[in-house]
Amino acid sequence: MDISWWGMAALAAAATLVGFSKTAVSGANTVSLAVFAAVLPARESTGVLLPVLIVGDVLAVLMYRRHAHWPTLWRLFPAVAAGVVLGTLFLVWADDAAVRTSIGAILLLMAGVTVWRRRAARKAAEAAEAAAAGGGSGEGGEGDGDDVSGAPTGRLKARSYGVLGGFTTMVANAGGPVMSLYLLSAGFAKLGFLGTSAWFFLIVNTSKLPFSVGLGLIDGPSLLLDAVLALFVIPGALIGKACVDRIDQRLFERLVIGATILGGLQLLLR
Repeated sequence: MDISWWGMAALAAAATLVGFSKTAVSGANTVSLAVFAAVLPARESTGVLLPVLIVGDVLAVLMYRRHAHWPTLWRLFPAVAAGVVLGTLFLVWADDAAVRTSIGAILLLMAGVTVWRRRAARKAAEAAEAAAAGGGSGEGGEGDGDDVSGAPTGRLKARSYGVLGGFTTMVANAGGPVMSLYLLSAGFAKLGFLGTSAWFFLIVNTSKLPFSVGLGLIDGPSLLLDAVLALFVIPGALIGKACVDRIDQRLFERLVIGATILGGLQLLLR
């Protein structure tokens, strides 16, 4: 691949951000997606980025493997598989402009829905507290997937986000923001969020490899580039692990949503 020194530096920085996003602020790697698409041809960039993401997934699983919420994962996987198949079919005929516009619009829509849902939930909680003032009853703890029960609304939401997540991760490796918004809307705290997300993307990204090879997105030269970029993922992951305990829950949620909006706008405006 004919890449300038500046381009290689940008890819290395983006790989470091992948490591950081996997262990601290999930969704921030939409910036990495944008950098890869700017330095490399947009379609081919997805094949180069995928193995880099898998390295980050492995590191995240090693750090947060005990915090995964497996009932949520099993509920998501069938819908995600359907989304991956749809994404593969879309890539057969879609050009770069169609890919960018579709993913950007989906990310902004999901961010808007999540902000609206969280504000509504906060207002409802405040109203409940005001109504219970003086009456006393126990407080609920910070959830790790309380909203993803087997209720019909929970199953419908899991299927909707799962299909979108599978589609966006196959088309542009942009499934992180969609699944981040789902986990936030489900009430996951930081460690449950990161552990569930780590296992989810390790399994999903690994399963995408045969599809990407079949589409010609991964080949010998791209894997050689990945071997170099993988070295930069490790320090990013370690920095993220050191920072995550210093980020409070509300700031964590704002960073995830902000990264999602930034990634969506970048894809739409390119």
